[in-house]
Amino acid sequence: MSSRPGGPSRPGEMRPSPEFDRIRSLIQAVGASYTPEVALGPGDDAAILDVTDSEVVLVSTDLSVEHVHFHREWLTWDSIGFRAVAAALSDLAAMAARPIGVLVSLAIPPEVDDRTLDEIAGGVGECLREHGASLLGGDLSRSPGPVVFDVTVIGAAVDPVRRSGALPGDELWVSGRLGGAAAAAAAWAGGLEPHPAARRAFERPTPRLIEARVLSENAEVHAMIDLSDGLTADAAQIAAASGVAVLLESERVPLNQVLENWASPEAALALAAGGGEDYELLAAIAPGTAQPAARKLARELGVGLTRVGSVTEGSGVTWIGGKGEGIEPPAAGFDHFSAEA
Repeated sequence: MSSRPGGPSRPGEMRPSPEFDRIRSLIQAVGASYTPEVALGPGDDAAILDVTDSEVVLVSTDLSVEHVHFHREWLTWDSIGFRAVAAALSDLAAMAARPIGVLVSLAIPPEVDDRTLDEIAGGVGECLREHGASLLGGDLSRSPGPVVFDVTVIGAAVDPVRRSGALPGDELWVSGRLGGAAAAAAAWAGGLEPHPAARRAFERPTPRLIEARVLSENAEVHAMIDLSDGLTADAAQIAAASGVAVLLESERVPLNQVLENWASPEAALALAAGGGEDYELLAAIAPGTAQPAARKLARELGVGLTRVGSVTEGSGVTWIGGKGEGIEPPAAGFDHFSAEA
C-alpha cells in the first residue's frame, strides 16, 4: 500500500447546523470502524482510499425504496437499515471482491424522527461490522414520500469474477437455500406472520462475501452472479452476458427449510426460482472443480453448495424436470417494470 499524505481514518469535521448535526449523529450511531484503506472517512467532499497496486477497485450502487423493497409495517427500522446495506454488499460478493466501505444516502419524510434515524443507523452499523466494511460517507435529504436508501459499495479484488465468462460444459452451482425471503414476503402480503426462518432470511440477508472468495480460490469459477431477482432471471443474466445457454434442473434446486414441506411443491419451487432477494451466489464452474470448494464451505462456514444445472451452447434459460423432460419455467423472476411488479 502506498504512503500518501492525509488525515487519519476518521470522519472529517463539519459545520454546526440542523442538517449536519443529524449527519454527525448518524455517523456516531453507525459506530463503524475503519479498514486500512480508508485514509479519510465521511465529512469531506469525498472519502480517500489508499489501495494496493495489485488490486482493482470495484464500485456499485443499490437502491432500497419503501413500498418496493420493504414495508415499514413488516420490519423494524434497524432491520431496514441492515438489509439495505447487505443487498448492496452482495454485488461485491458476486465478483468475489472484499469490501472496503460504503456510502449511504438516505431520503426521509418528516415523520422519521431522530430516534428512528438512530435505529436505522444502528442496523447499518451492525451490517458493516459483521462484514468488515467502513462507512465512507453519504447524503441526507428530506423526502416528500417514501423512505429511500441509496447505498454505494466500494471493494477490491485481484481478479474479480464477471458474469461473462461461462463456457459450454460448465456446471452451475448455487450457495445456500432459496425462497426464504420470498416466503416471508408472501406471508406478509397475505396478512400472516412469516415462519421465523423466513423472516430471518428477509430481514437479515447474508451477502456471501467470504463464500465467494472461497469459491474463487478453490474452484475454477468462470462466471458468477448474486441471486437478487431470482434463479431464473439471474441465470438468464449469465447466459446473456456469456453468450451461452443455461439448463436448470428443478429437482436439484435447494429449497429453504420453510418450503420443504409445502402442500404445493410447484408453489414452493416458484418462490425459490423467482422470488428473489436470496442474495445467494450462482456460479458457472469448470466441470469437476467445485468439490473442494463445496467441502471447504460446508466444513468451515456451514454453507451448502448445490449443483443446479449446466451451461450449453445456445442462448436463454431452459428448465427440465425430474425425468429430464422440458418444463415451463417455475417463475420468471423479478423485474421492476414488468406488469406483475
